[in-house]
Amino acid sequence: MKTSRISAVAVSIAVGVAGLLSAGPAEAAGSVHLTKIYYDSPGKDTRSNQSLNAEYVQIKNSTSKSVNLHGWTLVDASRHRYVFPSFTLKAGRTVTVHTGQGRNTAANLYQQRRAYVWNNDRDKATLKRASGAVQDTCAYNNAHRDWTAC
Repeated sequence: MKTSRISAVAVSIAVGVAGLLSAGPAEAAGSVHLTKIYYDSPGKDTRSNQSLNAEYVQIKNSTSKSVNLHGWTLVDASRHRYVFPSFTLKAGRTVTVHTGQGRNTAANLYQQRRAYVWNNDRDKATLKRASGAVQDTCAYNNAHRDWTAC
């Protein structure tokens, strides 16, 4: 009788440990998510390319694998839409999506716009997969700051 109780306890512990081990990798898998919106570029809003590019959104890949963002979209509350070109965000890396014009690199993408996208007081960023499924959102409502962490 004592042996069967010990065996039952051992099985329960083993099942519990296995459950904990399987939960860990799922959390460690990470995601592709919005991390920062710099919505009010420094200085006056002159619509210069320098000012436009100081308005940006940062997206991080916290997974352990590269993610192809081709066809993904970044949309604001007014439906300004940026469609990602052929672009792979490497594991653990962040890409900054600038509003203005520039040459795309592994760390910086440019929307090629000549007008601001993000409102200086409140807005909402939505990152969608190529399928249209929402990957992440980040909203802000503060005219006294220039940026928000997501």
